[in-house]
Amino acid sequence: MSDTSTTHTDERAGNATVRKGRSKLALDRLITFGAVIVLFAVFSITAKNFFTMRSILSLALQTSTTTLMGIGVTFTIITAGIDLSIGSVIAFTGTVAVMAAIAGVPIWISMLVGLLAGVVCGLVNGLLITRMKLPPFIATLGMMMVVRGVALTITNANARPAPESFGVLGNDAIFRIGPQFPGISYPVLIMIAVAFIFHFILKRMRIGRYTYAVGSNEEAARLSGIKVGRVKIVAYIFSGLLAGLVGIILASRMVTSQPNSATGYELNAIAAAVIGGTSLMGGVGTVGGTVIGSFIIGILTVGLTMQGANYFMQQIVIGLVVIFAVYFDQLRSRK
Repeated sequence: MSDTSTTHTDERAGNATVRKGRSKLALDRLITFGAVIVLFAVFSITAKNFFTMRSILSLALQTSTTTLMGIGVTFTIITAGIDLSIGSVIAFTGTVAVMAAIAGVPIWISMLVGLLAGVVCGLVNGLLITRMKLPPFIATLGMMMVVRGVALTITNANARPAPESFGVLGNDAIFRIGPQFPGISYPVLIMIAVAFIFHFILKRMRIGRYTYAVGSNEEAARLSGIKVGRVKIVAYIFSGLLAGLVGIILASRMVTSQPNSATGYELNAIAAAVIGGTSLMGGVGTVGGTVIGSFIIGILTVGLTMQGANYFMQQIVIGLVVIFAVYFDQLRSRK
Protein backbone atom coordinates (compact mmCIF):
# COMPACT_ATOMS: atom_id res chain seq x y z
CA MET A 1 0.00 0.00 0.00
CA SER A 2 2.85 2.32 0.84
CA ASP A 3 4.57 1.63 -2.49
CA THR A 4 1.36 2.39 -4.38
CA SER A 5 0.90 5.64 -2.50
CA THR A 6 4.49 6.62 -3.20
CA THR A 7 4.05 5.85 -6.91
CA HIS A 8 0.95 8.05 -7.15
CA THR A 9 2.76 10.83 -5.33
CA ASP A 10 5.69 10.62 -7.74
CA GLU A 11 3.35 10.66 -10.74
CA ARG A 12 1.56 13.75 -9.40
CA ALA A 13 4.89 15.46 -8.79
CA GLY A 14 6.09 14.56 -12.28
CA ASN A 15 2.91 15.85 -13.89
CA ALA A 16 3.16 19.05 -11.90
CA THR A 17 6.75 19.52 -13.07
CA VAL A 18 5.76 18.99 -16.72
CA ARG A 19 2.89 21.49 -16.38
CA LYS A 20 5.21 24.00 -14.75
CA GLY A 21 7.78 23.55 -17.51
CA ARG A 22 5.16 24.05 -20.21
CA SER A 23 3.87 27.16 -18.45
CA LYS A 24 7.39 28.63 -18.32
CA LEU A 25 7.95 27.91 -22.01
CA ALA A 26 4.61 29.51 -22.88
CA LEU A 27 5.52 32.56 -20.79
CA ASP A 28 8.93 32.85 -22.47
CA ARG A 29 7.31 32.65 -25.89
CA LEU A 30 4.74 35.26 -24.90
CA ILE A 31 7.51 37.61 -23.71
CA THR A 32 9.42 37.16 -26.97
CA PHE A 33 6.29 37.78 -29.05
CA GLY A 34 5.57 40.83 -26.91
CA ALA A 35 9.02 42.14 -27.80
CA VAL A 36 8.10 41.89 -31.49
CA ILE A 37 4.92 43.91 -30.91
CA VAL A 38 6.78 46.57 -28.91
CA LEU A 39 9.54 46.93 -31.49
CA PHE A 40 7.03 47.11 -34.31
CA ALA A 41 5.05 49.80 -32.48
CA VAL A 42 8.16 51.84 -31.65
CA PHE A 43 9.48 51.85 -35.22
CA SER A 44 6.00 52.51 -36.61
CA ILE A 45 6.00 55.73 -34.57
CA THR A 46 9.62 56.77 -34.98
CA ALA A 47 10.48 55.60 -38.52
CA LYS A 48 8.71 57.13 -41.49
CA ASN A 49 7.02 54.65 -43.85
CA PHE A 50 7.77 51.69 -41.57
CA PHE A 51 4.09 50.89 -41.00
CA THR A 52 3.11 50.40 -44.64
CA MET A 53 2.10 47.26 -46.48
CA ARG A 54 5.04 47.60 -48.85
CA SER A 55 7.48 47.88 -45.92
CA ILE A 56 5.92 44.93 -44.11
CA LEU A 57 6.14 42.70 -47.19
CA SER A 58 9.75 43.78 -47.69
CA LEU A 59 10.48 42.95 -44.04
CA ALA A 60 8.96 39.48 -44.49
CA LEU A 61 11.07 38.89 -47.59
CA GLN A 62 14.30 39.97 -45.87
CA THR A 63 13.50 37.87 -42.82
CA SER A 64 12.58 34.73 -44.78
CA THR A 65 16.17 33.57 -45.31
CA THR A 66 17.14 34.13 -41.66
CA THR A 67 14.06 32.18 -40.60
CA LEU A 68 14.84 29.22 -42.85
CA MET A 69 18.46 29.06 -41.64
CA GLY A 70 17.34 29.50 -38.04
CA ILE A 71 14.87 26.63 -38.22
CA GLY A 72 17.60 24.30 -39.45
CA VAL A 73 20.12 25.31 -36.82
CA THR A 74 17.44 25.06 -34.11
CA PHE A 75 17.44 21.29 -34.54
CA THR A 76 21.21 21.08 -34.11
CA ILE A 77 21.20 23.36 -31.06
CA ILE A 78 18.42 21.36 -29.41
CA THR A 79 20.70 18.30 -29.66
CA ALA A 80 23.32 20.40 -27.76
CA GLY A 81 25.27 20.93 -30.98
CA ILE A 82 25.93 23.81 -33.37
CA ASP A 83 26.33 24.32 -37.12
CA LEU A 84 28.89 26.91 -38.20
CA SER A 85 28.98 25.75 -41.82
CA ILE A 86 25.62 27.27 -42.82
CA GLY A 87 26.99 30.32 -44.65
CA SER A 88 29.45 28.25 -46.69
CA VAL A 89 26.79 25.66 -47.50
CA ILE A 90 24.52 28.46 -48.76
CA ALA A 91 27.22 29.72 -51.12
CA PHE A 92 28.10 26.20 -52.26
CA THR A 93 24.56 24.99 -52.92
CA GLY A 94 23.62 28.16 -54.81
CA THR A 95 26.75 27.76 -56.91
CA VAL A 96 26.02 24.09 -57.64
CA ALA A 97 22.42 24.85 -58.66
CA VAL A 98 23.44 27.71 -60.98
CA MET A 99 26.23 25.69 -62.60
CA ALA A 100 23.79 22.83 -63.21
CA ALA A 101 21.35 25.27 -64.84
CA ILE A 102 24.15 26.74 -66.99
CA ALA A 103 25.03 23.20 -68.11
CA GLY A 104 21.52 22.84 -69.53
CA VAL A 105 19.81 20.97 -66.69
CA PRO A 106 16.14 22.01 -66.34
CA ILE A 107 15.75 24.75 -63.73
CA TRP A 108 13.70 22.76 -61.22
CA ILE A 109 16.08 19.80 -61.44
CA SER A 110 19.10 22.08 -60.98
CA MET A 111 17.47 23.43 -57.82
CA LEU A 112 16.91 19.89 -56.57
CA VAL A 113 20.61 19.23 -57.22
CA GLY A 114 21.41 22.24 -55.03
CA LEU A 115 19.15 20.90 -52.28
CA LEU A 116 20.84 17.49 -52.54
CA ALA A 117 24.22 19.19 -52.15
CA GLY A 118 22.97 20.78 -48.92
CA VAL A 119 21.75 17.42 -47.64
CA VAL A 120 25.16 15.86 -48.39
CA CYS A 121 26.90 18.65 -46.46
CA GLY A 122 24.60 18.08 -43.49
CA LEU A 123 25.16 14.33 -43.67
CA VAL A 124 28.94 14.81 -43.63
CA ASN A 125 28.64 17.09 -40.60
CA GLY A 126 26.55 14.49 -38.83
CA LEU A 127 28.98 11.68 -39.63
CA LEU A 128 31.98 13.72 -38.46
CA ILE A 129 30.23 14.30 -35.14
CA THR A 130 28.79 10.83 -34.57
CA ARG A 131 31.33 8.52 -36.22
CA MET A 132 34.58 10.42 -35.75
CA LYS A 133 33.41 11.82 -32.38
CA LEU A 134 34.46 15.36 -33.25
CA PRO A 135 32.95 18.23 -31.22
CA PRO A 136 30.20 19.91 -33.27
CA PHE A 137 32.05 23.23 -33.12
CA ILE A 138 35.22 21.78 -34.67
CA ALA A 139 33.44 19.54 -37.21
CA THR A 140 31.25 22.30 -38.60
CA LEU A 141 34.06 24.88 -38.45
CA GLY A 142 36.17 22.58 -40.61
CA MET A 143 33.27 22.03 -43.00
CA MET A 144 32.74 25.78 -43.18
CA MET A 145 36.25 26.19 -44.62
CA VAL A 146 36.17 23.09 -46.81
CA VAL A 147 32.81 23.83 -48.44
CA ARG A 148 33.68 27.48 -49.03
CA GLY A 149 36.95 26.39 -50.60
CA VAL A 150 35.16 23.98 -52.92
CA ALA A 151 32.72 26.71 -54.01
CA LEU A 152 35.58 29.08 -54.77
CA THR A 153 37.56 26.38 -56.58
CA ILE A 154 34.83 25.20 -58.94
CA THR A 155 34.02 28.79 -59.95
CA ASN A 156 37.59 30.11 -59.86
CA ALA A 157 36.22 32.64 -57.32
CA ASN A 158 34.08 34.27 -60.02
CA ALA A 159 30.36 34.91 -60.12
CA ARG A 160 28.49 32.96 -62.79
CA PRO A 161 25.31 34.40 -64.36
CA ALA A 162 22.33 32.04 -64.31
CA PRO A 163 19.64 31.67 -66.99
CA GLU A 164 16.95 34.32 -66.66
CA SER A 165 14.29 31.77 -65.72
CA PHE A 166 16.38 30.82 -62.67
CA GLY A 167 15.36 34.13 -61.08
CA VAL A 168 11.63 33.37 -60.92
CA LEU A 169 11.72 31.70 -57.50
CA GLY A 170 13.54 34.53 -55.75
CA ASN A 171 11.95 37.53 -57.45
CA ASP A 172 8.36 36.74 -58.39
CA ALA A 173 5.29 37.08 -56.18
CA ILE A 174 1.58 36.33 -56.09
CA PHE A 175 -1.39 38.63 -55.46
CA ARG A 176 0.27 41.66 -57.01
CA ILE A 177 -2.16 44.58 -56.92
CA GLY A 178 -0.10 47.72 -57.36
CA PRO A 179 2.90 49.73 -56.12
CA GLN A 180 1.61 49.71 -52.56
CA PHE A 181 1.00 45.95 -52.56
CA PRO A 182 3.78 44.32 -54.63
CA GLY A 183 2.53 40.85 -53.71
CA ILE A 184 3.66 38.05 -51.45
CA SER A 185 7.05 36.80 -52.60
CA TYR A 186 7.69 33.11 -53.16
CA PRO A 187 10.44 33.02 -50.46
CA VAL A 188 7.87 34.26 -47.91
CA LEU A 189 5.44 31.49 -48.90
CA ILE A 190 8.29 28.96 -48.65
CA MET A 191 9.17 30.29 -45.19
CA ILE A 192 5.59 29.86 -43.98
CA ALA A 193 5.33 26.32 -45.39
CA VAL A 194 8.71 25.25 -43.95
CA ALA A 195 7.86 26.70 -40.53
CA PHE A 196 4.63 24.67 -40.35
CA ILE A 197 6.27 21.48 -41.62
CA PHE A 198 9.20 21.58 -39.23
CA HIS A 199 7.02 22.65 -36.32
CA PHE A 200 4.99 19.51 -36.95
CA ILE A 201 8.16 17.39 -37.16
CA LEU A 202 9.55 18.78 -33.92
CA LYS A 203 6.33 18.64 -31.91
CA ARG A 204 4.35 15.73 -33.35
CA MET A 205 6.78 13.22 -34.85
CA ARG A 206 8.99 10.70 -33.09
CA ILE A 207 12.21 12.24 -34.45
CA GLY A 208 11.22 15.52 -32.82
CA ARG A 209 10.69 13.93 -29.41
CA TYR A 210 13.99 12.09 -29.78
CA THR A 211 15.73 15.36 -30.65
CA TYR A 212 14.60 16.90 -27.36
CA ALA A 213 15.57 13.75 -25.47
CA VAL A 214 19.10 13.69 -26.90
CA GLY A 215 19.65 17.35 -26.09
CA SER A 216 18.24 17.06 -22.58
CA ASN A 217 20.28 14.02 -21.51
CA GLU A 218 22.18 12.10 -24.16
CA GLU A 219 23.15 9.20 -21.93
CA ALA A 220 19.60 8.72 -20.66
CA ALA A 221 18.34 8.82 -24.24
CA ARG A 222 20.87 6.16 -25.24
CA LEU A 223 19.90 3.92 -22.30
CA SER A 224 16.23 4.24 -23.22
CA GLY A 225 16.95 2.79 -26.66
CA ILE A 226 17.13 5.94 -28.77
CA LYS A 227 19.63 5.83 -31.64
CA VAL A 228 21.45 8.98 -30.56
CA GLY A 229 23.83 9.05 -33.52
CA ARG A 230 20.99 8.70 -36.00
CA VAL A 231 19.04 11.53 -34.36
CA LYS A 232 22.05 13.86 -34.55
CA ILE A 233 22.67 12.99 -38.19
CA VAL A 234 19.04 13.80 -39.05
CA ALA A 235 19.32 17.14 -37.21
CA TYR A 236 22.38 18.13 -39.26
CA ILE A 237 20.74 16.92 -42.48
CA PHE A 238 17.81 19.24 -41.73
CA SER A 239 20.24 22.10 -41.18
CA GLY A 240 22.05 21.35 -44.46
CA LEU A 241 18.78 20.97 -46.35
CA LEU A 242 17.45 24.36 -45.24
CA ALA A 243 20.82 26.02 -45.81
CA GLY A 244 20.67 24.58 -49.34
CA LEU A 245 17.19 26.01 -49.77
CA VAL A 246 18.43 29.44 -48.71
CA GLY A 247 21.36 29.11 -51.13
CA ILE A 248 18.99 28.47 -54.02
CA ILE A 249 16.72 31.37 -53.01
CA LEU A 250 19.64 33.82 -52.78
CA ALA A 251 21.12 32.64 -56.08
CA SER A 252 17.68 33.03 -57.66
CA ARG A 253 17.26 36.55 -56.25
CA MET A 254 20.67 37.61 -57.66
CA VAL A 255 20.33 35.41 -60.79
CA THR A 256 24.00 34.56 -60.34
CA SER A 257 26.15 32.19 -58.32
CA GLN A 258 28.19 34.02 -55.69
CA PRO A 259 30.81 31.74 -54.09
CA ASN A 260 31.77 34.57 -51.71
CA SER A 261 28.19 35.18 -50.55
CA ALA A 262 26.53 34.45 -47.19
CA THR A 263 29.65 35.12 -45.12
CA GLY A 264 28.60 35.31 -41.48
CA TYR A 265 25.03 34.17 -42.15
CA GLU A 266 25.43 31.36 -39.64
CA LEU A 267 25.70 33.96 -36.88
CA ASN A 268 22.32 35.46 -37.84
CA ALA A 269 20.75 31.99 -37.84
CA ILE A 270 22.14 31.13 -34.41
CA ALA A 271 21.13 34.56 -33.09
CA ALA A 272 17.56 34.06 -34.31
CA ALA A 273 17.32 30.68 -32.60
CA VAL A 274 18.80 31.95 -29.33
CA ILE A 275 16.66 35.09 -29.24
CA GLY A 276 13.65 32.85 -29.88
CA GLY A 277 14.37 30.82 -26.74
CA THR A 278 16.48 27.92 -28.01
CA SER A 279 18.93 26.98 -25.26
CA LEU A 280 22.59 26.57 -26.16
CA MET A 281 22.69 23.93 -23.42
CA GLY A 282 20.38 21.75 -25.54
CA GLY A 283 16.96 20.22 -24.98
CA VAL A 284 14.97 23.46 -25.29
CA GLY A 285 13.73 25.26 -28.38
CA THR A 286 10.80 25.68 -30.75
CA VAL A 287 10.33 26.51 -34.41
CA GLY A 288 7.82 29.21 -33.48
CA GLY A 289 10.32 30.83 -31.15
CA THR A 290 12.95 30.89 -33.89
CA VAL A 291 10.51 32.51 -36.30
CA ILE A 292 9.83 35.22 -33.71
CA GLY A 293 13.56 35.63 -33.09
CA SER A 294 14.14 36.09 -36.84
CA PHE A 295 11.52 38.81 -37.00
CA ILE A 296 13.05 40.60 -34.02
CA ILE A 297 16.35 40.75 -35.94
CA GLY A 298 14.52 41.78 -39.12
CA ILE A 299 12.52 44.54 -37.43
CA LEU A 300 15.65 45.91 -35.74
CA THR A 301 17.58 45.89 -39.02
CA VAL A 302 14.86 47.51 -41.14
CA GLY A 303 13.76 49.95 -38.43
CA LEU A 304 17.26 51.16 -37.63
CA THR A 305 18.02 51.52 -41.35
CA MET A 306 14.93 53.69 -41.81
CA GLN A 307 16.05 55.80 -38.87
CA GLY A 308 19.41 56.39 -40.53
CA ALA A 309 21.52 54.11 -38.33
CA ASN A 310 24.52 52.65 -40.15
CA TYR A 311 25.39 48.97 -40.45
CA PHE A 312 27.84 49.09 -37.55
CA MET A 313 25.23 50.48 -35.15
CA GLN A 314 22.81 47.74 -36.24
CA GLN A 315 25.41 45.11 -35.38
CA ILE A 316 25.93 46.64 -31.94
CA VAL A 317 22.21 46.61 -31.16
CA ILE A 318 21.65 43.06 -32.43
CA GLY A 319 24.74 41.85 -30.55
CA LEU A 320 23.42 43.34 -27.31
CA VAL A 321 20.07 41.62 -27.90
CA VAL A 322 21.84 38.27 -28.37
CA ILE A 323 23.88 38.79 -25.17
CA PHE A 324 20.71 39.57 -23.22
CA ALA A 325 18.94 36.51 -24.69
CA VAL A 326 21.81 34.18 -23.72
CA TYR A 327 21.98 35.72 -20.23
CA PHE A 328 18.24 35.16 -19.83
CA ASP A 329 18.74 31.53 -20.94
CA GLN A 330 21.49 31.09 -18.34
CA LEU A 331 19.23 32.41 -15.60
CA ARG A 332 16.47 30.05 -16.70
CA SER A 333 18.88 27.09 -16.69
CA ARG A 334 20.07 27.87 -13.16
CA LYS A 335 16.51 27.95 -11.89
